[in-house]
Amino acid sequence: MSDPLAPLTESRLSPFYQEHHRAWRDTLRRFVEAEIMPSVDAWDESGTFPRELYRKASDVGLLRLGWPEEYGGVPSDPFMSIITSQEMARHGAGGVNASLMSHGIGLPPIRRMGSQEMKDRIIPQVLSGEKISALAITEPSGGSDVANLRTTARLDGDHYVVNGSKMFITSGMRADYYTVAVRTGGEGAGGVSLLLIEREREGFSRTELKKQGWWASDTAALYFDDVRVPVENLIGQENMGFSGIMQNFNGERIGMSAGAIGFSKVCLEDAITWARERKTFGKRLADHQVIRHKLADMFKRISATQAWLETLAWRIEQGEQPIAEIALLKVQATETMEYCAREAMQVMGAAGYMRGGRVERIYREVRVNAIGGGSEEIMRDLAARQMGI
Repeated sequence: MSDPLAPLTESRLSPFYQEHHRAWRDTLRRFVEAEIMPSVDAWDESGTFPRELYRKASDVGLLRLGWPEEYGGVPSDPFMSIITSQEMARHGAGGVNASLMSHGIGLPPIRRMGSQEMKDRIIPQVLSGEKISALAITEPSGGSDVANLRTTARLDGDHYVVNGSKMFITSGMRADYYTVAVRTGGEGAGGVSLLLIEREREGFSRTELKKQGWWASDTAALYFDDVRVPVENLIGQENMGFSGIMQNFNGERIGMSAGAIGFSKVCLEDAITWARERKTFGKRLADHQVIRHKLADMFKRISATQAWLETLAWRIEQGEQPIAEIALLKVQATETMEYCAREAMQVMGAAGYMRGGRVERIYREVRVNAIGGGSEEIMRDLAARQMGI
């Protein structure tokens, strides 16, 4: 697929991207064009994609990227991750990415806090595409208010007995392993633990959820009815799970920001292509000044947000954790995505509104990006608190 932005984006010198980054971009672009784009419309309409895609994604290195070699991973850096998020946006179906890459939020607590036995048993299976990992934090009673979750885990001999429910869980139906936040202690963040719960545990059930967007993503409500989980499945120390959850968020927000910028670029690409080809009032749509200004404004916002993303990624690589700026970057990136999806739809008119196109899919997936990983409101408030306001 030709890239109308190539003359603008590929001619820039960059202090961040080296030859190995470009090689990974080319490899991943070929994978997306060969293995995802031909089927993505059908997958979106059917609400799922083949489990075989996990193995193919592992074989190309996608699932393995950024994980330790001892578990079958491939060395990485923040810029490899940015490339990954943005190349995976090219097919325009965020639901495929959400479920295919759910191990990116399900496995990190195990990697950081789990026992060596747990790491050796779980991580290689997931990175190979044999098993699927999911993160289960959100509950029907609240999303971002993690410290007040209500799902309980009561110690009974050598097992925890889990009761409660989780909501809006990505890969919730098909996952094999769930990293689940539970309350093992008193109220507040100090009473939260993480448990590894396998899909086949007795008393564990799931219900599929229908959504506005991310149709190809497997999203579910989870129910725990006296589910017995061995104490060996405790991830880290009891009542110390909250920190593991919080550590997950920065990486998730950087990834979501990169993806939102990638989807914004897709909207601009398709709008430019349409504007060059469409004839109105005897000339190309692109020859109308109002249309040209729309396209220029889209590129302006994309470029500014991309520059902020890359600067923060460099700072993270140096060991910083700029929490406030990461939070506000996510707001800016999703606002840019919303603006570009709207303007692309306006430029393309009815053609953009029809199912089966990238812009139509991205347009109905704007809100999930603005809400998931921390809503705009929560992100702004977090940043204000980090600023000491």
